[in-house]
Amino acid sequence: MQHCLVSAGDVGCGVFECFENNSCEIRGLQEICMTFLHNAGKFDSQGKSFIKDALKCMAHGLRHKFSCISRKCVSIKEMVFQLQRECYIKHNLCSAAKDNVAVMVEMIHFQDLFPKGPYVELVNILLSCGEEVKEALTRSVRLQCEQNWGALCDSLSLCSSLAPSPAVSTIEHHRHALSSNLEPEHPRPPRQGDKEKAAKVSFNAHPRNRSQETRRHSLDATEATVIRR
Repeated sequence: MQHCLVSAGDVGCGVFECFENNSCEIRGLQEICMTFLHNAGKFDSQGKSFIKDALKCMAHGLRHKFSCISRKCVSIKEMVFQLQRECYIKHNLCSAAKDNVAVMVEMIHFQDLFPKGPYVELVNILLSCGEEVKEALTRSVRLQCEQNWGALCDSLSLCSSLAPSPAVSTIEHHRHALSSNLEPEHPRPPRQGDKEKAAKVSFNAHPRNRSQETRRHSLDATEATVIRR
């Protein structure tokens, strides 16, 4: 893990990739980074500045703080979530969200809120960014939930934060059960490239839930545009 972080730069999503495929279940940082870069062209100038500065703040902080904390998962998770809050607030996430409500809400997908992780931290901050942002986000997440889980979403509450509610707990239980049932009986052996990638991570690795390789190449031009601004 430490070797991966040292090798990655502060620009792009390389640092966040180091936190994927790990036994601490810290998934979402790379996806958030790639989603911001993929949608950067839809933001106004203030939004673009937020994306550039917040991602750089996160990458720099993760590289330098990881070496100073315990390797226990609880300590790593707390460091990640605290750094998220610090960087998002420092670089005015709420201002960017208020001026770019539609695209910000469009980036949040209901299925990314399970299990609790970086996406939940992002959403919890967005829920504190004023009534317009909160209402738009709540409406979008509820609609996505109803499309997938129907009546289970009736008691879903996003009024203040994404603290677990009975409905959320039930949905998460069914979601994990469904994921387990869809696992192949005889998993394919890892490819050589996967083995080399896993070697960068110092704590136990396991397969990711979804591949983002096809998206990563399409973000290079967008990332360069955001960084130049």
